[in-house]
Amino acid sequence: MKNMQTQVCETFAARYGEGGQLFASPGRINLIGEHTDYNGGFVFPGAVDKGIVAAIRPNHTNQCRVYAIDMQEEALFGLTEEERPIPSWAFYIFGVSRELQKRGGQVGGFDAVFAGNVPLGAGMSSSAALESVFAFALNELFGCGVDKFELARVGQSTEHNYCGVKCGIMDQFASVFGKEGCLMRLDCRSMEYAYFPFRPAGYRLFLLDSRVKHQLTGSPYNDRRLSCEHVAKVLGQEFLRGATMEQLEAVRGEISEEDYKRARYVIGEESRVLDVCEALEQGDYERVGKRMYETHWGMSHDYEVSCEELDFLVEVAEACGVSGSRIMGGGFGGCTINLVKEELYDAFVAKAKEAFAARYGHEPMVYNVVISDGARRL
Repeated sequence: MKNMQTQVCETFAARYGEGGQLFASPGRINLIGEHTDYNGGFVFPGAVDKGIVAAIRPNHTNQCRVYAIDMQEEALFGLTEEERPIPSWAFYIFGVSRELQKRGGQVGGFDAVFAGNVPLGAGMSSSAALESVFAFALNELFGCGVDKFELARVGQSTEHNYCGVKCGIMDQFASVFGKEGCLMRLDCRSMEYAYFPFRPAGYRLFLLDSRVKHQLTGSPYNDRRLSCEHVAKVLGQEFLRGATMEQLEAVRGEISEEDYKRARYVIGEESRVLDVCEALEQGDYERVGKRMYETHWGMSHDYEVSCEELDFLVEVAEACGVSGSRIMGGGFGGCTINLVKEELYDAFVAKAKEAFAARYGHEPMVYNVVISDGARRL
């Protein structure tokens, strides 16, 4: 992170002069509770030690100049709807600026340089990190007075209104509210949250990045959300949150088989999140791992957001005696998150690399998880 800070500062000074102020915001992992946030359910994320660093300085105009080090590209844009940027990555920054304005913030023009070390396509939410670092920084630099919960909603609204993804609140919440050494249980209906210390003695938590991302036609993420909303409506509810399997079975004849499977996964996932909270309080990491496997196969068979490569990594984990493994993130590629006893770690990683390379022609990347702080000034 220090090297990235230096690079961002030096690039800012070279392009725009002195005076850039440094901010950072992290990516996230999610132990369990996938695709539950937009269903009003529970999630269990934590911020990580990889994220976005940005140097930002108001420039006293109505124009913005933003340079992305990783893309080696500059975006120039204004602050009205008619002045949207051209590069797609800049939509996130433009959207945050506009959403702060909609909430009464007097956001003016600024110069910025940013870089990131969140692996793209790994399901660690680099987009939320980008939204959150700019939301946090612009809120502070322009004195917008927006509270932290609303900053998370600024990022979510940016996804909805400027990027075409009807996401829930989890990614932005984790990026804003992250706390070193703690996971967070968030109730996405009430927005109540609690920190849970996460220091599993004798276990390692890490990601295996398949380095594949399947591009699917249409909007599979939005389609699944529509399925859930339809079932909730049939049940007479705003969200699937709180629905039971008995209620779902009672309306099975009124919904499609696809909608039934999507809802079955979400209802099961809600109970798994709560069970994991109880297990963590009791220090029962084997129970945590068991629920992780259940989540994976639910996402694979019912929600249908896994892929062959991720299923293969989870099967290898099961065969090696890993305590828990599952797909993490929206799906269709990216990472598995794995909970493994220390004494099994080296053998499992070696086996996973060897077996995956033999099947798919390349090794997965390994990212050890360090639970870290949320958006902040550096």
